[in-house]
Amino acid sequence: MKYDPQKHRRRSVRLNGYDYTQPGSCFVTLVTQHRTCLFGDIINGESQLNDAGRLVQSVWIGLPVHYPGVVTDAFVVMPNHFHGIIILLGTRPRACPEDNRGQPQGVAPTMSLPDVVHRFKTLTTKRYADGVKQCGWTPFAGRLWQRNYYEHIIRDEESLDRIRQYIADNPARWTFDRENPEATAPEPKDAWCS
Repeated sequence: MKYDPQKHRRRSVRLNGYDYTQPGSCFVTLVTQHRTCLFGDIINGESQLNDAGRLVQSVWIGLPVHYPGVVTDAFVVMPNHFHGIIILLGTRPRACPEDNRGQPQGVAPTMSLPDVVHRFKTLTTKRYADGVKQCGWTPFAGRLWQRNYYEHIIRDEESLDRIRQYIADNPARWTFDRENPEATAPEPKDAWCS
Protein backbone atom coordinates (compact mmCIF):
# COMPACT_ATOMS: atom_id res chain seq x y z
CA MET A 1 0.00 0.00 0.00
CA LYS A 2 1.38 3.38 -0.98
CA TYR A 3 1.74 6.04 1.74
CA ASP A 4 -1.05 8.61 1.60
CA PRO A 5 -0.57 11.51 4.07
CA GLN A 6 -4.34 12.16 4.09
CA LYS A 7 -5.09 8.59 5.27
CA HIS A 8 -1.92 7.52 7.08
CA ARG A 9 -1.38 10.07 9.77
CA ARG A 10 1.10 9.11 12.45
CA ARG A 11 0.18 10.51 15.82
CA SER A 12 3.18 12.25 17.37
CA VAL A 13 4.13 11.14 20.86
CA ARG A 14 6.25 14.26 21.33
CA LEU A 15 5.15 16.89 23.83
CA ASN A 16 3.67 19.71 21.77
CA GLY A 17 5.74 22.89 22.02
CA TYR A 18 8.57 21.34 24.07
CA ASP A 19 12.15 22.22 23.04
CA TYR A 20 13.93 18.86 22.92
CA THR A 21 17.34 20.55 22.72
CA GLN A 22 17.01 22.28 26.10
CA PRO A 23 18.90 20.88 29.10
CA GLY A 24 16.98 18.28 31.06
CA SER A 25 16.30 14.62 31.65
CA CYS A 26 14.06 12.26 29.75
CA PHE A 27 12.94 8.66 30.27
CA VAL A 28 12.83 6.71 27.01
CA THR A 29 11.60 3.27 26.05
CA LEU A 30 12.48 1.61 22.75
CA VAL A 31 10.81 -1.63 21.69
CA THR A 32 12.00 -4.16 19.12
CA GLN A 33 9.97 -4.58 15.95
CA HIS A 34 7.08 -7.00 16.59
CA ARG A 35 8.22 -7.19 20.26
CA THR A 36 10.63 -9.95 19.26
CA CYS A 37 12.82 -11.09 22.16
CA LEU A 38 16.37 -10.70 20.80
CA PHE A 39 18.51 -9.46 23.70
CA GLY A 40 18.38 -12.29 26.24
CA ASP A 41 16.03 -13.67 28.86
CA ILE A 42 14.70 -12.89 32.31
CA ILE A 43 15.69 -15.64 34.74
CA ASN A 44 14.65 -15.50 38.40
CA GLY A 45 13.72 -11.82 38.01
CA GLU A 46 17.09 -10.81 36.57
CA SER A 47 18.01 -9.78 33.06
CA GLN A 48 20.39 -12.32 31.49
CA LEU A 49 21.76 -10.61 28.39
CA ASN A 50 23.02 -12.50 25.38
CA ASP A 51 25.72 -11.04 23.10
CA ALA A 52 23.14 -8.86 21.34
CA GLY A 53 21.89 -7.50 24.68
CA ARG A 54 25.46 -6.75 25.75
CA LEU A 55 25.91 -4.91 22.44
CA VAL A 56 22.89 -2.70 23.18
CA GLN A 57 24.26 -2.04 26.67
CA SER A 58 27.71 -1.08 25.36
CA VAL A 59 26.28 1.34 22.78
CA TRP A 60 24.23 3.05 25.52
CA ILE A 61 27.24 3.35 27.82
CA GLY A 62 29.33 4.75 24.95
CA LEU A 63 26.94 7.56 23.95
CA PRO A 64 28.46 10.21 26.28
CA VAL A 65 31.94 9.39 24.99
CA HIS A 66 30.99 10.21 21.40
CA TYR A 67 28.36 12.91 21.92
CA PRO A 68 29.27 15.88 24.13
CA GLY A 69 26.41 17.25 26.18
CA VAL A 70 24.77 13.82 26.47
CA VAL A 71 24.83 11.89 29.74
CA THR A 72 23.26 8.48 30.23
CA ASP A 73 21.76 7.51 33.57
CA ALA A 74 19.89 4.43 34.79
CA PHE A 75 18.98 1.88 32.12
CA VAL A 76 17.98 -1.72 31.60
CA VAL A 77 18.12 -3.95 28.54
CA MET A 78 15.13 -6.29 28.52
CA PRO A 79 14.55 -9.23 26.14
CA ASN A 80 12.61 -7.07 23.66
CA HIS A 81 12.89 -3.49 24.83
CA PHE A 82 15.11 -0.94 26.46
CA HIS A 83 14.48 1.66 29.18
CA GLY A 84 16.92 4.47 29.87
CA ILE A 85 17.31 8.00 31.16
CA ILE A 86 19.02 10.53 28.91
CA ILE A 87 20.29 13.80 30.34
CA LEU A 88 20.97 16.65 27.93
CA LEU A 89 23.37 19.21 29.34
CA GLY A 90 22.66 21.81 26.67
CA THR A 91 26.31 22.52 25.94
CA ARG A 92 27.23 24.88 23.15
CA PRO A 93 28.52 23.54 19.85
CA ARG A 94 32.24 22.72 19.93
CA ALA A 95 34.91 21.99 17.37
CA CYS A 96 35.04 18.37 16.24
CA PRO A 97 38.27 16.39 16.46
CA GLU A 98 40.93 17.01 13.86
CA ASP A 99 41.49 14.68 10.92
CA ASN A 100 44.85 13.05 10.17
CA ARG A 101 46.06 16.30 8.58
CA GLY A 102 45.27 18.34 11.69
CA GLN A 103 42.16 19.92 10.13
CA PRO A 104 39.01 20.30 12.26
CA GLN A 105 36.09 18.28 10.96
CA GLY A 106 33.48 20.97 11.53
CA VAL A 107 31.39 21.82 14.54
CA ALA A 108 29.55 19.29 16.67
CA PRO A 109 25.97 20.50 17.09
CA THR A 110 24.03 20.39 20.32
CA MET A 111 22.17 17.09 20.41
CA SER A 112 18.41 16.97 20.83
CA LEU A 113 16.58 14.02 22.36
CA PRO A 114 15.42 12.75 18.93
CA ASP A 115 19.04 13.01 17.70
CA VAL A 116 20.31 10.88 20.60
CA VAL A 117 17.61 8.23 20.16
CA HIS A 118 18.21 8.15 16.40
CA ARG A 119 21.96 7.64 16.90
CA PHE A 120 21.34 4.91 19.47
CA LYS A 121 18.93 3.09 17.17
CA THR A 122 21.24 3.46 14.16
CA LEU A 123 24.35 2.22 15.99
CA THR A 124 22.58 -0.74 17.58
CA THR A 125 20.87 -1.71 14.32
CA LYS A 126 24.12 -1.63 12.33
CA ARG A 127 26.05 -3.60 14.93
CA TYR A 128 23.20 -6.08 15.40
CA ALA A 129 23.06 -6.65 11.62
CA ASP A 130 26.82 -7.32 11.71
CA GLY A 131 26.17 -9.88 14.48
CA VAL A 132 23.54 -11.58 12.32
CA LYS A 133 26.05 -11.91 9.45
CA GLN A 134 29.14 -12.76 11.47
CA CYS A 135 27.84 -14.60 14.53
CA GLY A 136 24.51 -16.08 13.50
CA TRP A 137 22.33 -13.91 15.75
CA THR A 138 18.59 -14.13 15.19
CA PRO A 139 17.74 -12.01 12.14
CA PHE A 140 15.19 -9.22 12.50
CA ALA A 141 12.42 -8.57 9.99
CA GLY A 142 12.81 -5.17 8.33
CA ARG A 143 13.79 -3.11 11.36
CA LEU A 144 15.44 -3.90 14.66
CA TRP A 145 13.42 -1.27 16.56
CA GLN A 146 9.85 -0.09 16.21
CA ARG A 147 9.63 3.14 14.27
CA ASN A 148 8.95 5.43 17.20
CA TYR A 149 9.76 5.41 20.91
CA TYR A 150 8.11 6.33 24.18
CA GLU A 151 9.41 9.29 26.14
CA HIS A 152 8.62 11.15 29.31
CA ILE A 153 10.17 14.49 30.30
CA ILE A 154 11.45 14.23 33.88
CA ARG A 155 10.45 17.39 35.68
CA ASP A 156 11.77 16.93 39.23
CA GLU A 157 14.00 14.85 41.50
CA GLU A 158 11.08 12.85 42.94
CA SER A 159 10.03 11.74 39.45
CA LEU A 160 13.65 10.92 38.58
CA ASP A 161 13.96 8.70 41.67
CA ARG A 162 10.67 6.90 40.87
CA ILE A 163 11.75 6.23 37.29
CA ARG A 164 15.18 4.99 38.38
CA GLN A 165 13.44 2.55 40.73
CA TYR A 166 11.06 1.44 37.95
CA ILE A 167 14.06 0.73 35.70
CA ALA A 168 15.84 -1.23 38.45
CA ASP A 169 12.69 -3.27 39.20
CA ASN A 170 11.74 -3.90 35.56
CA PRO A 171 13.32 -7.37 35.20
CA ALA A 172 11.56 -8.59 38.37
CA ARG A 173 8.25 -7.40 36.89
CA TRP A 174 8.75 -9.11 33.49
CA THR A 175 5.78 -11.43 34.07
CA PHE A 176 3.54 -8.33 34.14
CA ASP A 177 5.45 -6.14 31.67
CA ARG A 178 3.13 -4.91 28.92
CA GLU A 179 6.00 -5.35 26.41
CA ASN A 180 6.22 -9.05 27.35
CA PRO A 181 4.34 -11.01 24.67
CA GLU A 182 3.57 -13.66 27.31
CA ALA A 183 2.55 -11.33 30.17
CA THR A 184 -0.04 -12.87 32.44
CA ALA A 185 -1.63 -9.58 33.54
CA PRO A 186 -0.02 -6.51 31.98
CA GLU A 187 0.85 -3.61 34.28
CA PRO A 188 -1.10 -0.37 33.97
CA LYS A 189 0.17 2.26 31.56
CA ASP A 190 2.83 4.54 33.11
CA ALA A 191 3.20 2.37 36.23
CA TRP A 192 6.37 4.27 37.06
CA CYS A 193 4.38 7.46 37.68
CA SER A 194 2.57 6.23 40.78
